[in-house]
Amino acid sequence: MRLTLSKEEKLKSRKLIEKLFIEGDSLKEYPLRLKYLKIRDENNSVKVAFSVPKRNFKLAVDRNRIKRLLRESYRKNKVVFVEGLIGEYILMFMYTDSIEWSQVDLDKKILRLMNKFVKSEK
Repeated sequence: MRLTLSKEEKLKSRKLIEKLFIEGDSLKEYPLRLKYLKIRDENNSVKVAFSVPKRNFKLAVDRNRIKRLLRESYRKNKVVFVEGLIGEYILMFMYTDSIEWSQVDLDKKILRLMNKFVKSEK
């Protein structure tokens, strides 16, 4: 498996995002929250999005930097995550803190959150 985050892996559909927030479940690992929903059982794929609230970070530069850090953490650790799942999922990682965390700390938190998710889905 290649450690990339391709266009097909990104969650962009407005309808799917609405469905995710209406029907989805969530897990927390401070400062992150994972909203997830299983769509189908056939295909082993994951679509993912990242969100940072404007309420906590007024400048778009700061929000974009945190999203970039989250995407990088996901990309590096997705092998453990995707191989443990059966079915098609949509996910959204949401950053909830009002200060920016380092890349190393975010790597640890996102890996812990991914492991929680894989255990809850088995």
